[in-house]
Amino acid sequence: MSMPGGWSPVKPVTLEVIKICLEVRPEIEKMVGTNFKIYIPVVYSSQVVAGINYKFKVLVDVDGDGVCVHALIFQALPCYGGELSVTEIQHPKPFDDPLIPSEHLQK
Repeated sequence: MSMPGGWSPVKPVTLEVIKICLEVRPEIEKMVGTNFKIYIPVVYSSQVVAGINYKFKVLVDVDGDGVCVHALIFQALPCYGGELSVTEIQHPKPFDDPLIPSEHLQK
């Protein structure tokens, strides 16, 4: 069990989380500078703040090399519109690289 404000354990994506990840795909592709042929959300962790932070691992493998993107996505509270924004990406990341929130978010 995670502490209030702490990150949840890393777990397989749910349908709800996949939908969020797919919604921000164009923004992630723009940040990386390419259109991915493959875009498969794999695992995630979340943190409840004044909204929800999601940290995703997305397989964007192009040449069978297992390359991933780690993306930090913020979802505002419904009373503030519930909008999604990509706040940070890490690319390229090996598939076996653990999904760890950035240091400034681990507080």
